Amino acid sequence: MRGVMLPVVKILLSASVIYVVNEIVVRHSKPLLGSLIASLPLVSVLTFIWIWHDLRAKPDVLVEKLSVHSAGVFWFVLPSLPMFLLIPWMLKKGIGFWPAMAAGCALTMVLYLVVARLLARFGVMI
Repeated sequence: MRGVMLPVVKILLSASVIYVVNEIVVRHSKPLLGSLIASLPLVSVLTFIWIWHDLRAKPDVLVEKLSVHSAGVFWFVLPSLPMFLLIPWMLKKGIGFWPAMAAGCALTMVLYLVVARLLARFGVMI
């Protein structure tokens, strides 16, 4: 039972964060507050907690996993930022939601590749 319960708790807690942000933005018409909450590294913090929970009995492995994960998040946040400018710009130009979203995701993927290659040239492997 315990082996099944923890994944369910992880999923419910993680999904609740997304639900709360959506409710604040849509139902309560507070887009800035929703944006503030969404901009917090909640997914990363939750992931840190889950990594700690799963590996706390193995301190050496825990430190390595958290270090690598944290560095990877840092380097991949940077190329994702332009998406948050491209999507609203496209929407304001009259481009539909799905094409704007696809363009934002495509731009992010291209920038991920560029950043990964640039970092590799400087010996940083992610």
